[in-house]
Amino acid sequence: MKRIGFSTGAIAKGDFQSALARLRLFRVSVVELSALRLEELDPLVDSLPGLDLKGFEFISFHAPSRFPVVYERHVLDRLRAVVDLGIPVVVHPDVISTPKAWEVLGSMLLIENMDKRKPVGRNALDLERLFWQFPEAGLCFDIGHARQVDPTMTEAQLILETFSERLHEVHISEVNTSSRHDPLSVYAMSAFRSVSSLIPDSVPIVLETLIDQGQSDILTEIDRARSALDATWLRATG
Repeated sequence: MKRIGFSTGAIAKGDFQSALARLRLFRVSVVELSALRLEELDPLVDSLPGLDLKGFEFISFHAPSRFPVVYERHVLDRLRAVVDLGIPVVVHPDVISTPKAWEVLGSMLLIENMDKRKPVGRNALDLERLFWQFPEAGLCFDIGHARQVDPTMTEAQLILETFSERLHEVHISEVNTSSRHDPLSVYAMSAFRSVSSLIPDSVPIVLETLIDQGQSDILTEIDRARSALDATWLRATG
């Protein structure tokens, strides 16, 4: 059975302590610590040495998704402190302005495929170029981004087949036309099942569905994600 958890930012924007408390309440074992906004980076990294993460079997860290180039060195310095604790870091490739500098993250760098807004990282060809630059890096596969870029899921299948050995984490959500991460719909769930057999049970699943304003709840979205990634369901109904 796949291990499914949540991004702290999806549960309580900017309040990782509250998000962690809610996840522990439901005994969720997978968490991604979110610092999607630059102003969230320092408080979260500073808290890590004393942060109570007991009970979580898989922990990752999401780097800021946007920041001025002048802050790149600072962001990298903080991310090095994260990987020194053995926590892998998910990075949007469009924030990488100085590729050579990011090599310091080595195998703890997880490159995420992007949505249609971004100029790089949207398809398998883009990712091939990125992994040529970062041969040690892993893949954080965002299945919602892949569906938005190609609703037929052909590109999703190609990414998963091409980079199967690099797959370390999966993001799941409904990514709408405005690139917002919504709770999962039956249409998204059906599309995701078409490639679910390519995602090993050992790979942790992180929900990014926004529930910070009561759009859904933790257990409902976990159940939906489990159904969406159930390859046996697709075979049984096919």
